[in-house]
Amino acid sequence: MRKSIKEAITSTVEDMKEIEISKTPKQKILDNICYTELVYERINKKLNISLSKQEIEAYLFKTLDKTDESHFTKIGKNYYVENKEESIRITINSNTFRIITVDKID
Repeated sequence: MRKSIKEAITSTVEDMKEIEISKTPKQKILDNICYTELVYERINKKLNISLSKQEIEAYLFKTLDKTDESHFTKIGKNYYVENKEESIRITINSNTFRIITVDKID
């Protein structure tokens, strides 16, 4: 029996929702990460570095990608990702996946 167009679209939308729900926080962050103009300057200042926007984005993506899922913690409206190798903690808004700040850690 053939599905109607409406049934097919509804089924496809439901399948997409299931895929999105099954993604881990790490996968969602890597798929949706974004930045504000002000955060680049904040990151350079807090980490005492001088990187371009593209270099910061590449550095954070690489760091997030190599950080084990167990170091992704959601507290309130933010995710906190700690990477001991890089000695940083990345704060990310859990709704928008926007980078809020990056701090040095010991």
